[in-house]
Amino acid sequence: MSFAKDFKAFIMRGNVVDLAVAVVIGGAFGKVVSSLVSDIIMPPLGVITGGIDFSKMKVIIQSASGTTKEVAITYGAFVNAVITFLIIALAIFIVIKALEHVMPKKTDAPPAPPADVVLLTEIRDLLKQQQH
Repeated sequence: MSFAKDFKAFIMRGNVVDLAVAVVIGGAFGKVVSSLVSDIIMPPLGVITGGIDFSKMKVIIQSASGTTKEVAITYGAFVNAVITFLIIALAIFIVIKALEHVMPKKTDAPPAPPADVVLLTEIRDLLKQQQH
């Protein structure tokens, strides 16, 4: 088989296509949640905390001077990232819980045998009973 055919077979597998769609939608969803956190949630939180803008909170290790850039730990950006992560995790949790209610539940029971197998099993059991 040629490289092109192998590659086409790989790409057309359901798992790869599903994964690609999930990555694209996940990236877009991440941008929406980031905007939700930075534009909707953090401003009121800043007002509640006395006008603090978390995204600009930092601890300066070394101030900028001349050609030397400022060295700082920007823990406010980390706080925003943690809040974003928690919101994404909550949203995914809610979606999965909703899907569990909508999707049919899988049973662990094996599928029923075909009718001819059931009939043969009944005949076998009747023959065994007659022998005893």
